[in-house]
Formats: sequence, C-alpha cells, structure tokens
Amino acid sequence: MFRHGRRLSLLSVLLIAAVTASCAAVPYTYGVGEHEEKEDVLWPEAQITRGEPIAWLDGLGHYVISLPSKLILWNWDVDRHRISPETEEALRRYLEDNGMRRVRVRLNEYDPGEEFERLFENDSVGWFWRYTIGLLSVGFYTIFPGRLFGGDHYNPYTNTINIYSDDPAILLHEAGHAKDFAKRKYKGSYAALRILPLVPLYHEGVATGDAIGYLIDKQQRAEQKDAYKVLYPAYGTYVSGEGARWFPLGYLESLAIALAGAIPGHIAGRIAAARVEDEPAPTEPAPRE
Repeated sequence: MFRHGRRLSLLSVLLIAAVTASCAAVPYTYGVGEHEEKEDVLWPEAQITRGEPIAWLDGLGHYVISLPSKLILWNWDVDRHRISPETEEALRRYLEDNGMRRVRVRLNEYDPGEEFERLFENDSVGWFWRYTIGLLSVGFYTIFPGRLFGGDHYNPYTNTINIYSDDPAILLHEAGHAKDFAKRKYKGSYAALRILPLVPLYHEGVATGDAIGYLIDKQQRAEQKDAYKVLYPAYGTYVSGEGARWFPLGYLESLAIALAGAIPGHIAGRIAAARVEDEPAPTEPAPRE
C-alpha cells in the first residue's frame, strides 16, 4: 500500500510540475531583443533547408528506431523524417513574426561539415564554450546522425534547429529555444548551465510556453490543443529525467522513467486541451431578400 501511495504522490508532483512550469507566455511578446543583430546573418542562402529523401533510411528511422518516442508521446508524427509543407510553413511564419534571421533550420538533413563551419563562425557564443561543449555537441551530431536516430533539437553553439518530426507544435517549441537564446547576451554560459540540476526544466518551460503563447496569440485553437497534447507529456519526460539523471540506468529503465513522466503530462495536456474552445464554424452569408 505504501509503495502504491508513493507512486501516486510522484505522479501528482509530476502532474503539477508539468502544468505550472509549462504555462503559456501570455501576453505574447514578439521579437528577439537587442542581442540578435538582424544584419549579422551567418549564411546568406536559404534559411530552411531539406535533406534529400532516402526511402530506406527514413523508413528505418520512422518505423523502427523512433517507435519508443512515438509511443511515449502517443504521436505518430514524432521523428517521422518527412516534414510536410504545411508544417514547414508554420515554422516559417513563426520565424518571420519574431524577426529570427540568423537561425538555420535543417529539416531531416545531415550536414556535419556546415555545422562545424557554423560552430567556428558563430562568434555570438564565446570561444571557450564553442571549443569545449560546442565541439562535443557537433561531434555527437556527426557520430549519431539525427537523420537516422531522430531527436528534434536546437544547438545554440551553431544556432541550428534540427527537425525530424512533422508536428507544428514540436517545431515551434524548438524555435522557441532559438528565440530564448537570441535574447541572451551570454549565450554560451546560458547553454552551459543546462548541465546543472533543474536548469533544463527552465529552458524547456520557456520554449514550451513561447510555443503555446504564440498559438494563443494567433488564435490557432486546433494547433493549440495539439501543442498541449504533445508538449506537456514531452515536458513530463524532462521532469522525470531530472530525477534520474545522476543514476546509471539501462535503456529499458530509461524508457520506463520517460514513460512515468509522460503519463501525468498526457493527463495535464488533455485537461488543458479540453478547456480550449473549438474554433467557431464559418457562418453562412445571410440570404438576400
């Protein structure tokens, strides 16, 4: 009985944490602030680029490797390795609305050569952080390509958003990270703080709140509901992960911990989504007399 009570207490704590820390940024603030110089663009070519489709590679990533992530978040579009034009357009509008011209977006693309170039050229991050944690991050990207393994993420050391999922809420969340870092004067130090306990929860909460706040401000209610349903359980995995990050865990144990955090996140997300009013049906024009 005590063991069951302790489990229920843990679920309650995670549920409260998922709701309170991932609240929407309202009223929503557009723009990236004084620390993002609009004329300082790292690369003049297209901001959003796509990897060439590779059927067997994308199929392996979509149908096999990403199955645990799909089940934990209960979303078939997670790590789909094929991003629709509609999802890309949602991200493009977000970047334009917030004046984010420096950030690079890779849609299911693997380009370690350019990532190393961006790392070396990105002087908005101090050299110490670029050549330590930054090198490790690009090295990990090179050895374990997201093109196969998935894992949407923003790399502040190269100022690159890497996308493998076909869900607008996930894209806005990752762009929210980029927006958050664009506002910071000491980007490298802000990124390095992530190694400290609980700091990732703040970073993830800011990005989630920005994504949901943006959808609320745009009155995109269907997308807002979807954001609650996918971003809250995702945040729950970070909450449970923080509790286990300092313990040696096997693969199956890590999945169990992630699932334990996602379940209350799913509950919180569906409660929040249920409170969002449906978009009004289009009205028929009044007949002429």
